[in-house]
Amino acid sequence: MVLSEVAVDTVAAEDEARFRDLMQAHHYLGAAPGMGETVRYVAHHCGRWLALLVFSAPALKCGARDRWIGWEYGVQFGRLHLVTNNARFLILPGGPPNLGSRVLSLCTRRLARDWPARFGHEVLLAETFVDPALFRGTVYRAANWIEVGRTRGFAREGHGYSEHARPKLVFLHPLRRDARARLRAADLDPRLRHGVPKMTLTAAQMRSLPEFFQGIDDPRRRQGRRHALPTVLALAAAATLCGMRGYKAISEWVDDLSPKVLQRFRVRRRDGQYRPPSLSGMRSLLVRVDPAQLDAALRAWHEAHGSDDSALAIDGKTIRGAIDDEGYRAHVLGVVGHDTKAPWGQKKSA
Repeated sequence: MVLSEVAVDTVAAEDEARFRDLMQAHHYLGAAPGMGETVRYVAHHCGRWLALLVFSAPALKCGARDRWIGWEYGVQFGRLHLVTNNARFLILPGGPPNLGSRVLSLCTRRLARDWPARFGHEVLLAETFVDPALFRGTVYRAANWIEVGRTRGFAREGHGYSEHARPKLVFLHPLRRDARARLRAADLDPRLRHGVPKMTLTAAQMRSLPEFFQGIDDPRRRQGRRHALPTVLALAAAATLCGMRGYKAISEWVDDLSPKVLQRFRVRRRDGQYRPPSLSGMRSLLVRVDPAQLDAALRAWHEAHGSDDSALAIDGKTIRGAIDDEGYRAHVLGVVGHDTKAPWGQKKSA
């Protein structure tokens, strides 16, 4: 087999089951679930599958990676969509020598064009983690990936992180020569911005949020309330203001808060630790709280903290397929501050 004849393509929909079964059978970690934006590749030669790869969402936090990039804590969460993680790399049995570096090289070239075509934005950096107890990362070194350090050996469990004493080697591969400079730039190139407006909350804003939810009716029974309603709503609102979307993303953002920040949101301390609300607890409250009261509280908070905006941007859209009983299509109108990037409000109407 001639390595130059090996090709890499994205996995077709009809081959996803085969891809998943092979990964589950041969990779020591099993099949990757695919977190967030995910692309799956297969390397092949004359119809024969040789290697499988999965690129998906990056680690939320990685000290070695973040130090190498040099970006500030306040901006990194708004730029993580520009990083992808090589979550799985499997060379199937019987592959030829030097196949790994060849496949990695082909994949990193394809990512630069496949990612924008699929997700509508560039990806600038690829990362991966290698367990030194099992591997040395030789294939990544051969493909010119950069070893930048090790993880601290912590894994997310429950409401925080626990030490499992298995630090991983961290390898990075810039997909553009100027990737590092663009990721750490003080002002992100507008063409790289993605998603909803985000903001960074100050300590004073964090402390003030629960105050604005004091008057909202609590739909929960008194028995079994572990967290005050203003605290739960303040945490959910803060996560949303910082760019989180969906219950899982909100819960993960809350779980990553430090004890000092949890104290600002008035999270109760039990057994010497601040324990934030669980995903199920937050979701249960958010789906039952009065939306009108919640909207009024949020608008009041924005009015109190929106004096830094010199102007407001108003935009709207008509939602396809959303038709009410009278035949009218739903329209959504949003208002965002020019300077703070804070969403002032959103309204749906027929």
